[in-house]
Amino acid sequence: MLHEVMEQQTVSVAKAGLVSQLNARTSILACANPKGSRYMPELSLAENINLPPTLLSRFDLVYLVLDSRNTERDRRLAKHLISLFWRDVPASTMPPYSAQELREFVAYARARNNPVFTPEAEVRLVESYKELRRQARNEGDGRVSATPRQLEAMIRISESLARMHLRQEVSEDDVRAAYRLWHEALSVSAADEEGRLDMNIFTTGTTGGQQRFLSEVLPNLLRSILAGGFAQ
Repeated sequence: MLHEVMEQQTVSVAKAGLVSQLNARTSILACANPKGSRYMPELSLAENINLPPTLLSRFDLVYLVLDSRNTERDRRLAKHLISLFWRDVPASTMPPYSAQELREFVAYARARNNPVFTPEAEVRLVESYKELRRQARNEGDGRVSATPRQLEAMIRISESLARMHLRQEVSEDDVRAAYRLWHEALSVSAADEEGRLDMNIFTTGTTGGQQRFLSEVLPNLLRSILAGGFAQ
């Protein structure tokens, strides 16, 4: 069902022989724990959380929150948790808005703002996408750094930043911020064996290097082994 919702923004409901198609235009915020409650770096993200690549690739931003072993970070976290039990929460840490006020602001921004891209923002968006594609194309190793789906993601993020500031235009700074958010998220969750951005991890579940090994290197290796065996 989620495939239809995230691809076509509709959901089909069948009951008593009748099929109804309803609109499902909404944002999706999801979180997932890895299998076995521990993230395995040697496995892909799709394998760790047991989510199909066809579904994982439809999220605009994917962040990895890993429990890395760091003494200083562990100390700060322990100190913060202990302070929640033994001290009064300072007023400075309270959110400036209530949940109801935040909901009203989001509803107002979505209903009243329909920002359009300025010419400078359009140029920046095109150049960012071209640069991403150029990086992978120049290396020629089967890696895919961006697809039209990622371009659409940057468009949506740029528009959301303009709406958040109640502006009627998407500026070049919005595009830069959207690219930074997108790149910082995906450069970790979609990194290949060498730490490079590879969207193949989301679309197929394997990196470009792994696909090249399976399609080119492994068949040649097997042929050479078989040829050597027959020669003996």
